[in-house]
Amino acid sequence: MQLDDSDLPLHERLANAVEAAIATGQFQAGSRLPTHRQLAQQFSVSIGSVTRAIDTLSARGVVRGEIGRGTFVLEQGDSDDGGVVDLTVNAPPPVVPLARLNEASLMANRQALGLAHGGYVDPSGTERQRAVIADWLSQSRTALKADDILLCNGAQQGLHLAFAVLQPRSNIILTETATFPGALAAAANLGMSMAPVAIDDEGMLPTALAQALETSGARIIYTTPVCQNPLGFETGPARRRELATIARRYDAMIIEDDIYGVYAAKGRLTYRELAPERVFYVTSLSKSVTPLVREGVIAPPPELMAAVRKRLRAECWGLPPYIGELAAAMIETGLAGDAASALREEARARVALTQDLLGLDAVPMPDGAPHVWLAMDPLKAEQFARRASEAGVRITPPSATQVGEAPVSGVRLCIMAPAARATLTRALKIIAGILGSDEDVVV
Repeated sequence: MQLDDSDLPLHERLANAVEAAIATGQFQAGSRLPTHRQLAQQFSVSIGSVTRAIDTLSARGVVRGEIGRGTFVLEQGDSDDGGVVDLTVNAPPPVVPLARLNEASLMANRQALGLAHGGYVDPSGTERQRAVIADWLSQSRTALKADDILLCNGAQQGLHLAFAVLQPRSNIILTETATFPGALAAAANLGMSMAPVAIDDEGMLPTALAQALETSGARIIYTTPVCQNPLGFETGPARRRELATIARRYDAMIIEDDIYGVYAAKGRLTYRELAPERVFYVTSLSKSVTPLVREGVIAPPPELMAAVRKRLRAECWGLPPYIGELAAAMIETGLAGDAASALREEARARVALTQDLLGLDAVPMPDGAPHVWLAMDPLKAEQFARRASEAGVRITPPSATQVGEAPVSGVRLCIMAPAARATLTRALKIIAGILGSDEDVVV
């Protein structure tokens, strides 16, 4: 634990440091904090400052003091409200502490008030904003420079921009047999269609992709290679190389949706690194930090940068400049990195919980993923979604992710959606009961 260099009063900086330690797991819920004297010695501050810091944390509902026993960490959001459980939204649980968000907001406020023209800045984001996010992504995912990227309103807009710019090349987009509903919506909005490519447990089959490119005339490929939505697999480096080679052979463009890149377990190799001249790299902070800051990132091929920028300006001018500053501040203060780490740990725990309660022998990404795919007969999948809803657990209907005419054989469970792990546990027990029942399928 260490104090930050902000202008906040000493006791608030001390409180923030302790809260950050709790958020990152250094102190577990129910555990006792070091004594006031020990904290004072560790931070080289007075006992009075520690007392004020603990009072601040008590007011925030982070700790509780017990006379004669010490100060204990309270459970944070781990109670079940008993209501309907919505597993349709692929959103991360809240892992951003209030104190850390306040710190980032204060930094963002100062930067934003100094923006030129009152905030009417470059539609793609200021050079500083782009430099901060590019450096962060370079350290965590793939090498990027400020001039390689544009900031937009979430990955959803990034996909829409990529589809729109590529539409003159092809009105057909090739993708996996089931895909992200938002991509389907973006394609439909532009009057484009998505066609399925046969897959295995690592993604599109190279021979199937080549055949689809050959016979359909399509020249656009859309894929989510990490935690594929909804099927949950990860495409490894060898398969990526094969698919990139095929794309180059047929002069096809790849839209790489790396929004779940934070959960990558098979290395850092991206399509962007393999073939930058034909890859639109798209990501966002929504899944790796918090959806409260919907900062999307799109890195198009260099020759198409101007076309994307022109369309971005026409659609919405650009990302709200304050959001760009807040995202940058969250990265610069270390909040984004800590949140990403916390989400990976939580995802690992929730995948293990899901395997245990549903009796799953294996899952595509056992080290952590935001959703789990339950494979089952198409008719059973539709019936399962209905019965789960009747029992108080909402699940995305299989048809929502369907590509082409073949029905989807399974359902997606967004296991990170409930804020509390206790709520997820209740939902999984309901699901386990449905899976174990012998109710006949009514046709």
